[in-house]
Amino acid sequence: MNERQEPSTGMDRRDFLRGAALASVPLAFSPLALAGAAAGGEERPPAGLIVREKKPENLEFPFSTLDRFLTPNNLFYVRNHFPAPELDASTWRLKVEGAVERPLALSYEDLKKLPTRAVTATLECAGNSRALLVPKAGGVPWELGAVGNAEWAGVPLGAVLERAGLKDAAVEVVLEGADKGEVSGPPKSPGVIPFARSLPLAKARRPEVLLAHKMNGADLPASHGFPLRAVVSGWYGMASVKWLTRLLVTERPFAGYFQTMNYTYWERVRGLATLAPITGMQVKSLVARPTAGETIPAGKSYRVHGAAWAGESEVAKVDVSTDGGKTWEKANLAGKSVPFAWRLWEHEWRPAEAGKYTVLSRATDSRGRVQPLQRDRDRLNYMVAHVLPVEVTVR
Repeated sequence: MNERQEPSTGMDRRDFLRGAALASVPLAFSPLALAGAAAGGEERPPAGLIVREKKPENLEFPFSTLDRFLTPNNLFYVRNHFPAPELDASTWRLKVEGAVERPLALSYEDLKKLPTRAVTATLECAGNSRALLVPKAGGVPWELGAVGNAEWAGVPLGAVLERAGLKDAAVEVVLEGADKGEVSGPPKSPGVIPFARSLPLAKARRPEVLLAHKMNGADLPASHGFPLRAVVSGWYGMASVKWLTRLLVTERPFAGYFQTMNYTYWERVRGLATLAPITGMQVKSLVARPTAGETIPAGKSYRVHGAAWAGESEVAKVDVSTDGGKTWEKANLAGKSVPFAWRLWEHEWRPAEAGKYTVLSRATDSRGRVQPLQRDRDRLNYMVAHVLPVEVTVR
């Protein structure tokens, strides 16, 4: 049975804006933001996370408790495909091989000595919110909280590839993790396989793509990929492979299990449906409060709030409706816009009359993309980015 935490009672506007102010000061952290982040620890699920699966462990952030720009390490959602490996930083090595001039075997200390870069980025599981789909979809039953925002620090992937020297024929780099297992399907995997995903070199060389060994100023927790993980800013979380052990540069596109059998969607090309790997995050906003089924007092001010993100783009605005989409009002965006990071928002609502209400939020990004009102079924059980209604009662 899933373990749930009772919704928070929220916070006042000053606390909200104080948390959002971290957007303009990415290197500032509260003590809570760093709690539970020691490398290799976490023998049990952190208190407060919702258990969606026990084996392998998949844990969800209780989105109704959203109260700050950076998600504390101990509350950041955990996505595992196989049992988490146990790695010793002293013996661990990152191999760089394939279509390179100089194959490498880098130790943890080697990587920590290289010039580092920090990027604040939102990661969202590609299946986030699938539990709310009708009809029911397969996969880990995430509701709203398979998403989080953190400051990641490490070595740009492009710098390591440059050190190895790419051959002219190179087109992609496969990120391979130490976690492995057999997928019973459907579809079934060809025996035991590691979790692996690839990036085209154009993305891999971007400065926002990191080989991260720090999370919110602390060493990576074991559950988030210690000693090293990828952080592919702007893309769904499956691209940010944890427990990295190998970078394999290839001369043709990678067609592995998690690139073709899982984490794919139907793309329409001149009228034909073509299976394509999931990459960039869609524009999306979610309501943290009120929660579904919440009772709100009539005639009093209520703070509707949540977060919005847009992958490789930036959130331009968030609109809120309290009447099921008949009318919309512009929400207030907190802090400054930070590339690849979510934007906190809030809206004051004073319901005058008792009754049933449907609260919605809808984001628009800087490219003009608007969060859709309806589900695109070509996305299968992934990329749940359409507007999600929240039904409440006013008394």
